[in-house]
Amino acid sequence: MIIGVPKEIKNNENRVAITPAGVHALVAKGHKVLIEKSAGIGSGIEDEEYKLAGAVILDKSAEIFEQADTIVKVKEPLESEYDLFKENQTLFTYLHLAPNPSLTNALIKKKITGIAYETVQPKSGNLPLLTPMSEVAGRMSIQVGATLLQKYYGGLGVLLGGVTGVLPAEVVIVGGGVVGLNAAKMAVGLGARVTILDINKVRLAYLDDIFMGKVSTLVCNEYNVAEMAKKADLLIGAVLVAGARAPKLITTEVVKSMKKGAVIVDVAIDQGGSVETIDRITTHDNPCFEKYGVIHYSVANMPGAVPKTSTYALTGSTLPYLLDIANKGTEKAMLEDEALLAGLNTYKGFVTYKAVAEGLGMEYKSATELL
Repeated sequence: MIIGVPKEIKNNENRVAITPAGVHALVAKGHKVLIEKSAGIGSGIEDEEYKLAGAVILDKSAEIFEQADTIVKVKEPLESEYDLFKENQTLFTYLHLAPNPSLTNALIKKKITGIAYETVQPKSGNLPLLTPMSEVAGRMSIQVGATLLQKYYGGLGVLLGGVTGVLPAEVVIVGGGVVGLNAAKMAVGLGARVTILDINKVRLAYLDDIFMGKVSTLVCNEYNVAEMAKKADLLIGAVLVAGARAPKLITTEVVKSMKKGAVIVDVAIDQGGSVETIDRITTHDNPCFEKYGVIHYSVANMPGAVPKTSTYALTGSTLPYLLDIANKGTEKAMLEDEALLAGLNTYKGFVTYKAVAEGLGMEYKSATELL
């Protein structure tokens, strides 16, 4: 199989979809790997390292798309890449289609086999290709929030952990999954007072247990979100419904009730966002805006800012699936691995992930019906 890895073009996206170790593993199995020139530079990987591992370096992304059977990326394709796809090509990347009708239509038009990292899911229910970036984003959300709370950035002017004789900041995390857990680890480590809200009481019991009283937990409902938001210095949106558009749990009225200078970091923005007052995706170049006196941060590719961590965390998880696709062919690999099959979002001109079809009001066909 010919595997193509174009350079990421999203604003300040410094990750790359494969490392030299991944190239070596694929080439050893007889596959050809094409990598766009300078694709790994942001992650500290030189073209020469890829060459030594057996990759072929090409100058332009158009050449990659033209020659490859399977395109492997980190982030969803942007509009400038839509016309580069070949009909029936396989695309293996984060897709986040539920809030993105233009990309969904582009994939359907070209009959792309679109396998989304974020919905690859074994029977256990975990999300092995989303987890590593959720860990990074969760931890980053506290770093970012702590910085934005400084007065210089328009924040309240509080230190997250406080000091002797001064109370620490109040951190409220809406969602107790992987993002929420990792945000809480960072916030607790810095000495903040932390409250996590989640709808799953079993999950709350687990969080209570592992943090041993260092965080407070609350059932996530409209009343509790509203009450805790009033107290929050830093609010983290960490809600996830796999593959689906995120629910708007933090309403405009809730934001209006928050302290002036409080900060919201919405990690769920790549799935449409969980905050009603966030009406745009921001970039690392211009990450924040103020509304109702509250600082809003809504960058959709947070881990792209720490590529030397996130590239290796991501590719360590994606490579086994990519090897499976290359060795067996996409269809056979999906038929033999229910986790990979669950990742299929578009196929043969149809949406094959129910939550995406429902979110976009499009026709849904099950993957098993089409394979």
